Amino acid sequence: MRLDKTSRLILYAMSRYHSYINTALKLILLYKGDQPFAVFIKYFFSKEKKYGSKDRKQISSLCYNYFRLGFAMKNCSAEQKIIMATFLCDNVESAFLENLNPYWNKKISLSLSDKLELVKDDFLLTDIFPFNDYLSESISVENYCQSMLMQPFLFLRIRPQCRLTTLKKLEKSKLLYQLINNNCIQLSPSTNAGDFFIIDKEVVVQDYNSQQVLNYLEANENSLLGDKAPLPGLAAWDCCAASGGKSILLNDVVKRKIDLTVSDIRIGIVMNLHQRFKRANIKEYKYFIADIGNTTFTPPSFRYQLIICDAPCTGSGTWGRTPEQLCFFNSSAIKDFSEKQKRIAKNVLPNLEEGGIFVYITCSVFKEENEVVADFIKTSFNLNLLHQEVLKGFNNRADTMFVAIFKK
Repeated sequence: MRLDKTSRLILYAMSRYHSYINTALKLILLYKGDQPFAVFIKYFFSKEKKYGSKDRKQISSLCYNYFRLGFAMKNCSAEQKIIMATFLCDNVESAFLENLNPYWNKKISLSLSDKLELVKDDFLLTDIFPFNDYLSESISVENYCQSMLMQPFLFLRIRPQCRLTTLKKLEKSKLLYQLINNNCIQLSPSTNAGDFFIIDKEVVVQDYNSQQVLNYLEANENSLLGDKAPLPGLAAWDCCAASGGKSILLNDVVKRKIDLTVSDIRIGIVMNLHQRFKRANIKEYKYFIADIGNTTFTPPSFRYQLIICDAPCTGSGTWGRTPEQLCFFNSSAIKDFSEKQKRIAKNVLPNLEEGGIFVYITCSVFKEENEVVADFIKTSFNLNLLHQEVLKGFNNRADTMFVAIFKK
């Protein structure tokens, strides 16, 4: 029997969208979690030239939506999980969903809470994240799971010396944006900020809550660090510096000269830090490469008035950006990171001057990495806990951070 033109087009469309699902399932099956999924899928598409830009975008979206459902829908097929994830995570009608579930496609613009009510017989929100018992007490598992279904915004921090220039560029760009707290720009996740601003010189790509971790220090600078800055400047050590984001933040919020030292375990990351500091016009600083979490670590023979420790952690507060990490997570890692964080504190705190300030930061949602380590630092080293806060990203589509500030 010959099909009419309309029937052939419908079959072609169905075949095309099932092909997208099959490719997404292939990628999900091949991916082992040993590298960022963004790197993995980029390499895949570089070898498979048959996929056009629209195909790549659609397949990538299906994969990331699948990962956003974490451990939910274990008893369903992967195809069913992908279609459910598309409904919950997207908010614009698409030909893809129209062909596979037209009823859901018509409901795609509903609020997330309304969508969850619509699928409550087939989907349980809290199944996304089966690690509820490990959460910091102030974090709601429902809020955390809902945040996993929404891609976080891109946030830029305006550097103080470039505020007027940046705001003029922002208006000229015609980008859809929101200005938060006068110096934080919220943009669509897909925005390429480098097309509009000079990164690290005019703006820093930095999550909203990552921008807030030194707020207490900024608001109480003189009482915490003294009215007068000593020469050659405030002796500060960013001991887990990575690419230097917290050091640039410190440079921008503290109103005094800083005698800065940075360190990290990774040579490549420190090389990146040098390039960022050059763009950020930070010229005078010391650095060294070391594993400060190792029991054999020998600290520098120098005392610091301020130590910032943005500690290595599970990164669970940032999984909205990298949802694949949730799917490959084993809860045994929490204890491993907690022990490493305690070793780092033990290794660096002897270098803190009497009266000095220690800033402990994680991007974790787990109590054992946050409050438990903060309590260990307080009791083991007889420090005064001045401030402690979980910076929740749920309402702002941002990362969740933890910060504790101590005085010796």
